[in-house]
Amino acid sequence: MPLVNGRILLNCIQEKHVLAGAFNTTNLETTISILNAIERSGLPNFIQIAPTNAQLSGYDYIYEIVKRHADKMDIPVSLHLDHGKTLEDVKQAVRAGFTSVMIDGAALPFEENIAFTREAVDFCKSFGVPVEAELGAILGKEDDHVSEADCKTEPEKVQRFVEETGCDMLAVSIGNVHGLEDIPRIDIPLLQRIASVSPVPLVIHGGSGIDADILRSFVNYKVAKVNIASDLRKAFITTVGKAWVNNNNEANLARVMANAKQAVEDDVYSKIKMMNKNYSAFRKVS
Repeated sequence: MPLVNGRILLNCIQEKHVLAGAFNTTNLETTISILNAIERSGLPNFIQIAPTNAQLSGYDYIYEIVKRHADKMDIPVSLHLDHGKTLEDVKQAVRAGFTSVMIDGAALPFEENIAFTREAVDFCKSFGVPVEAELGAILGKEDDHVSEADCKTEPEKVQRFVEETGCDMLAVSIGNVHGLEDIPRIDIPLLQRIASVSPVPLVIHGGSGIDADILRSFVNYKVAKVNIASDLRKAFITTVGKAWVNNNNEANLARVMANAKQAVEDDVYSKIKMMNKNYSAFRKVS
């Protein structure tokens, strides 16, 4: 089926009371791996890419690869821009055909974040593209950026932020971290307070390092989307590295890439199953 608008995908997820993974791609191989895993799972999910990775080949190129593969699938999938740092990032993704985007103004003061996010929302509105915003800085390494800040989301600011920006989903900081170097300390009571006042679905970044039981519990607190990147990159790089260690004369790149692709696909598939307690039941009624 054609790529699905992110807002429609979110509605589907919430109706089924499941969590969607948002899996970060980097190149052709990881893109195909993620889409294959989504199709195997039978569950709607997001595939996403950060600007620095998209710029390696171009937003148009990424869109065409994902679109052509999605057209052959029976499972809904949305193509999302992860951590757009500038309005130009957002504009390039939307013009290429991405079906949802994120604008990340979390490092800005509160009022500036509102204005910055609102500008992105105003642009995307005419294209019908939903926008994810972020309120509260998240510790750790995201893409090539290292954040030392750990500013948790303040529940009392959530409703005003959402209403004044018009964002469609909100990434929050509750002790989650980017990357695998730091240990997440998830504050469920804080998440519960945020969920009680948020007018929109919530997003959790840094899903790679979060305990499985905690991940599964997120669905009870208005979380619809969980971002996962580091584990997938690790699976790909580790598989390629092992091929070299096992045989440093290995010259069959196709074989090495095929093994790396399979490692990523299996990891994505297992994470989709792990995040959803009702996985089997969902597949039966889909």
